[in-house]
Amino acid sequence: MNYNLLKGKRGIIFGALDANSIAWKTAERVHEEGGQFVLTNAPIALRMGTINELAEKTNSQVIPADATSIEDLENLVDQAMEILGGKIDFVLHSIGMSVNVRKGKAYTDQNYDWTHKGWDISAGSFHKTMSVLYKKDAMNEWGSIVALTYMAAQRVFPDYNDMADNKAYLESIARSFGYFFGRDKNVRVNTISQSPTPTTAGQGVKGFDGFIAYADKMSPLGNATGEDCANYTVAMFSDLTKRVTLQNLFNDGGFSNMGVSTAVMDKFIEE
Repeated sequence: MNYNLLKGKRGIIFGALDANSIAWKTAERVHEEGGQFVLTNAPIALRMGTINELAEKTNSQVIPADATSIEDLENLVDQAMEILGGKIDFVLHSIGMSVNVRKGKAYTDQNYDWTHKGWDISAGSFHKTMSVLYKKDAMNEWGSIVALTYMAAQRVFPDYNDMADNKAYLESIARSFGYFFGRDKNVRVNTISQSPTPTTAGQGVKGFDGFIAYADKMSPLGNATGEDCANYTVAMFSDLTKRVTLQNLFNDGGFSNMGVSTAVMDKFIEE
């Protein structure tokens, strides 16, 4: 069911790679709710994915941009405002990558050049994006900026590796920059902490199937799907959440408040 929640609103969606991406599902829902947007991803990701199919489906344009490059981000924002015909109302940051994870390096034995690169892509890029938007005064009043995160920012998930640190930094950036964006521009900044979701990137984490199965048994409502996250993000982009800011919002079926569930306990006492 559609409600035209984003009719007349314009935005930028980072990170759609293929139909498994939460950013992809969010773009589809934003389009259904009347929003217009440009899609962006790193040039190498654009070559690997199928984003042009999404662009055609949602009547949007694709602008290649390395989110760690200020020059690329400035060009992205300028082009987005030109294409969309005005300032931006919403931004989704759905970017994350750990070279250490990809290369199989343990958390206790990191390659720190890779660590820095992963941090820059996963967290530093969020600060850079907001800095460009802020300095260009590119956001409309009561606009909404959302970044996707994961609970490993607060709790230990050993195989999530340095991505946990990246997400913790991302959440801190949202709060700190969100203060200035709210005070000076009436723009809200939040993170959504999503259940483990079988995206292309997520499935690259060792033991990911175990993450999903455990979280599902721990959560009274079960894991939130990518579609659930897309719906939540649409709500955060809409005027219905105008004064929600500086929050880390859990979309995880209740997992974040659980100590133990009967389903998990039953697994431990099985004979």
